[in-house]
Amino acid sequence: MTKDLTVGKPFKSILFFTLPIFIGNVFQQLYSMIDAIIVGQTISDEALAGVGATGAISFLIIGFVQGLTAGFAVKTSQLYGAQDKEGIRRSIASSLALSVALSVVLTFLSVYTTMPLLKLMQTPEDIVQHSYDYIVTIYWGLAASVFYNLASSVLRALGDSKTPLVFLILAALLNIAFDFLFILGFHMGVDGAGWATVLSQALSAIGCFIYMFVKFPDCRIKAKHFVNKPLFYLQHLAIGVPMALQYSITAIGVIVQQTALNKLGTKIVTAYTAASKVDNLAQQSLAALGTAVATYCGQNYGAGQFTRIRKGVTQSMIMGVVCSLVSLVLVVVCAKPLTMLFVKDASEEIISLSKEFLLWQGVFYIALAAIFVYRNALQGIGRSALTMIAGATELLMRSLASIFLAKWFGFTGICFSSPSAWVGADVFLLIAYFVIMHKVIKKAMKSGADNPIKLVYEKKSVSNDGKITSAAESEEGKAINNVSENEECAAADSNENAIAE
Repeated sequence: MTKDLTVGKPFKSILFFTLPIFIGNVFQQLYSMIDAIIVGQTISDEALAGVGATGAISFLIIGFVQGLTAGFAVKTSQLYGAQDKEGIRRSIASSLALSVALSVVLTFLSVYTTMPLLKLMQTPEDIVQHSYDYIVTIYWGLAASVFYNLASSVLRALGDSKTPLVFLILAALLNIAFDFLFILGFHMGVDGAGWATVLSQALSAIGCFIYMFVKFPDCRIKAKHFVNKPLFYLQHLAIGVPMALQYSITAIGVIVQQTALNKLGTKIVTAYTAASKVDNLAQQSLAALGTAVATYCGQNYGAGQFTRIRKGVTQSMIMGVVCSLVSLVLVVVCAKPLTMLFVKDASEEIISLSKEFLLWQGVFYIALAAIFVYRNALQGIGRSALTMIAGATELLMRSLASIFLAKWFGFTGICFSSPSAWVGADVFLLIAYFVIMHKVIKKAMKSGADNPIKLVYEKKSVSNDGKITSAAESEEGKAINNVSENEECAAADSNENAIAE
């Protein structure tokens, strides 16, 4: 069931839209954790460290995929907010075509750069083969991740955050079953864990698309919906590519961080791997909130509800602070028992290192919450290019901290690298968000585009050449609420100018 986020109380709308995403994210992290638990408990600590050492280069590619597909869906959410059904179909078709090309290029690029990157990162010799075997399997099945993320993003763009949850739970259960089958049954080692992830995502992606096309008539595409002018495809890329690069830029900083970490030895890499799994779980409420904010802002931007965007973002930040404090308590209380789940016969040193890392991350979760809220708000209103600057700031701060603080303070310096990146990015994001929203609302008010009365009958469509037209000009448009044709066109022109600016 789709949900219109342009109506109702913003706090309630965002909260109830966030909850299924949060539950889904937790399940995703849980099956990732089970991967690590099975590897660490049934193979070896070196195998666990090997899988953990791939986190940075995995994020480089998978993060790019997630950013790009989420960016395509932002365009879809804007069209949904504008009530343009034909535009939605064309957007989905365009996203599918672009995703096919993306899958082919990224698969071969990632597979053939894996080992050089692992060596460049100075991955310890005793774990490098484990790292390669695991991540190259993920890369060969990259198309599964691309289409799984695209299907989930499109459904959320239409206001349906529950269906992706169902298929994510399905993926989690399948992944666990395949883990036991491939690792314990077939003795495939760490690459068995990789194949378990690929197959579970592929099956969930297929199910997600079948459900979407059957359940939602607005998503049923035909051959003609792929025939769009280049400008329409470029509009998707203009939002998706900056979002993807923002993730990849952040990933480069994580690679620098992982390189500095690798120099400290396998034992520290093992502690970091276990702690990062717990850290990722604790962050999922913030990640879910960010996803909800992007959809909320996209729909309301398409509908011209600019003051509603500002109100919703402010209330989302309040939710972010609460989630941050709860997550801090989680990592402090559960650091030791959760670390022991991953590491067989964990020493006091490994547990101590894990607890230290989690404490410093947790203290700065509020700064991370601000990144998720304001970055996704900017992405939702189509300003994703600005998030690249925030990503570059994260890269700079994380790299400098990893290089110099790790050199001076060892593992403690690594613990400070991510928090310093979060704070640095926040400075830019906060300034960018408030300046842009002030300008958008000011122009909208002058033109009358943010007038709720006009927005009742205002309908937009985006043609396949990328042009925004009023409802009266669109093929499917028609006047509603008995508004005269002249008055409707005036309102449409007013709102069009505000959105264009």
